[in-house]
Amino acid sequence: MKRNPRKLKWTKAFRKSAGKEMIVDTTLTFAARRNIPVRYNRDHIETTLKAMERISEIRAKRERAFYKKRMAGNKERQREADRKLVAENEHLLPRQRASERMALEEMDEERVVVPALEEKRKQKLKQRLLVGGGVEEMDVD
Repeated sequence: MKRNPRKLKWTKAFRKSAGKEMIVDTTLTFAARRNIPVRYNRDHIETTLKAMERISEIRAKRERAFYKKRMAGNKERQREADRKLVAENEHLLPRQRASERMALEEMDEERVVVPALEEKRKQKLKQRLLVGGGVEEMDVD
């Protein structure tokens, strides 16, 4: 069965057309076959092997840079997708206990210390948390 190589994800044609591999690079031309017989020359072979090593280093460096550039905004996009998923399915998450909620609020208040907020926090410390999520005032002597 014939198939279009640009539609098969594992082919080089697909990867190049989708922008997942470098298309234009001078190091890629060195990988092309050359069917020209060359008389054996030890010095020529030695320089060729050194050049091959150097070319592979350059290609690897360029591929790393290409990959980093291609993946630059992925973390932010993934975070946004995660936030959207949590917002849509918030009803599936376990409810936060009142003690955890209070701890988070206290942490937020500690970041911005304002005298009015300091008074509210002292008042909150004088309250007793109930299991159902409510708050009961404590008798303070």
